[in-house]
Amino acid sequence: MTDTTDKGFSTYHKLAILILAVTQFTVLLGFMIMSPLGDMLMKSINLSPAQFGTVVSAYAFSAGAAGLLTAGFADRFDRKKLLLFFYVGFITGTFICGFADSYLTLVIARVVTGLFGGVIGSISLAIVTDLFSLQQRGRVMGLIQMGIGASQVLGIPVGLYLGNALGWQSVFVAIGTLALLTALLIVFQLKPVREHLKYKRQQSVLKHLWKTFSNKQYLISYTAAAMLAVGGYLIMPFSSVFAVNNLRVSPEQLPLLFMFSGVSSLIVMPLVGRLSDEFDKLKIFTIAIIWMTIMVVVYTNLGPLPLFWVVVLNIIMQMGILSRSTPGSALISAVPEPGDRGAFMSMNASLQQIAGGIAAWAAGIIVVQKSPEAPLEHYPTIGYVVGIVSIISLILMFRINKYIRSKSAVNRR
Repeated sequence: MTDTTDKGFSTYHKLAILILAVTQFTVLLGFMIMSPLGDMLMKSINLSPAQFGTVVSAYAFSAGAAGLLTAGFADRFDRKKLLLFFYVGFITGTFICGFADSYLTLVIARVVTGLFGGVIGSISLAIVTDLFSLQQRGRVMGLIQMGIGASQVLGIPVGLYLGNALGWQSVFVAIGTLALLTALLIVFQLKPVREHLKYKRQQSVLKHLWKTFSNKQYLISYTAAAMLAVGGYLIMPFSSVFAVNNLRVSPEQLPLLFMFSGVSSLIVMPLVGRLSDEFDKLKIFTIAIIWMTIMVVVYTNLGPLPLFWVVVLNIIMQMGILSRSTPGSALISAVPEPGDRGAFMSMNASLQQIAGGIAAWAAGIIVVQKSPEAPLEHYPTIGYVVGIVSIISLILMFRINKYIRSKSAVNRR
């Protein structure tokens, strides 16, 4: 399955990590940029909180539908070809976003982008699972998920400056252009990933899909991952609107807020990945969930503050939010059997996106803004809901960890 060792990575595997990290950077930036652009979008095309929540959820719902449709086929093709196919579709959708000029056309553009972009993460995770042992995946996922931090350090601030100068549509044109260059890396540098094809399947696509969906242990994993997604999607859509209208961060200061948060992510994610491999993944996850729950409740109840304190508190909150992802993903990746990995990852990503879409839509219903310049109301309610959802995800992750340990014990016999 892999020619890596637990102590280090081969030259090719370092290259593969780089390619997947850059791919994740562009996809995450294409998705995450909606939140920082939220204040600009809502004011430029006169969107209400409910309409903006719909724009965000449109990507998530279409991504979830795409994952369900492709889950049954995910283990039947070379993963490199699948990655390239969906990445080209994501690039196309991103350029369409660059030409949207109204609420309706923006929703349609986000649907197209989500149909392709939402599947890329699960394909990348399946590739990681095929190429690297469980003992290495924490480090690998920590490195790949640095795309989150990189998108905040480089992509989001540059995107905001570009949006302020040339209009928000120019941001998507720039992302699409960068993704085109990344696609060339995939074509010429990533090797085919076909090891999973040796597992012969007598089942039809639909039967394989149903088997992957109905497995009890898989269902627990899907639910845990969905709860993690709900926590993120509730907070994310209105973060820039909350910062500008409630915390009184100026639009000119907003890029700095995301940049400093991103810098902390670049430091924290690899560290958490290494800690997840060296220590118990469940313990790291538990610490991150408790940390996140406390800080989300504190942050969502804040009022106007100096920029320095907004940055500090945002960084502390983001550390908790991001730190749960690496150990959580590593644990969930150990649940499926080798022949089910692609379908499992696609199904998992799909249900995450659908749950996230519901959360983004619900966030748009919960919060109220009486005018484009007025503070958001009921944002603390979102913080409390996130706390409850996070505790549920922790309980489910304990069950997942117990199953992984029992499966490992059986395999050692």
